[in-house]
Amino acid sequence: MTTPADVRNVRDPELPGRLLAVERDALVPLLRGRADADFALPVVACPGWTVRDVLAHCSAAFTRVLERRFEDGVFSPESNERDIAERAGWTNARVVDELERGMTGAGPVIAKAGGALDVLALGEWVHAGDVRVALGEPGAYAGAGLPYALALLGQVTGREGHPPLHADLDDADEPLRLGDATGERPPARYIGDGPTLVRLYAGRPVDGASYELAGVEAAELNIFGG
Repeated sequence: MTTPADVRNVRDPELPGRLLAVERDALVPLLRGRADADFALPVVACPGWTVRDVLAHCSAAFTRVLERRFEDGVFSPESNERDIAERAGWTNARVVDELERGMTGAGPVIAKAGGALDVLALGEWVHAGDVRVALGEPGAYAGAGLPYALALLGQVTGREGHPPLHADLDDADEPLRLGDATGERPPARYIGDGPTLVRLYAGRPVDGASYELAGVEAAELNIFGG
């Protein structure tokens, strides 16, 4: 399931909340079943961070959304490190509790933000994939949330003027068109599966993945920078 090309730039305000709800129902039980030692595993996609650090970053971001706390420099590397440090004395269970509350309650706030926070929901879903990789769990950047993530990716990239791209997905019935639709640049072409496309747009490693990308460099697709 993907968003048809002709409606990808029409924002669905409920989409981020649906993505977060689906991911919450899959991720939280997984986390509650893991040993404390697993929370100390390194996350390759986030150098210097452990599983716990990534989860604390995500839970803090959602709490900021719920409390409407967006001071200057919010979500900068320095701000993120402060958020993680503030939770250093928490148990792993408390971090997961905060994450669950945030994934439950942030959707309506994001919906009312006019699109400004949509990428945050997508980013936190990607971080859930990062955590799955660290834990050795299958389904990183995939699972039940993938169709919602791809639809949200189409909306985010369309509004932000990213390079146009036509994606023929192995695991979807319809092609997905992303990026700028002005026609000023011919669309690039991607052939492969959905999770690999997400990895490319999130700047995650794609070593060993089978895909074709033509007309654009992978680095140009990264929506998170760095």
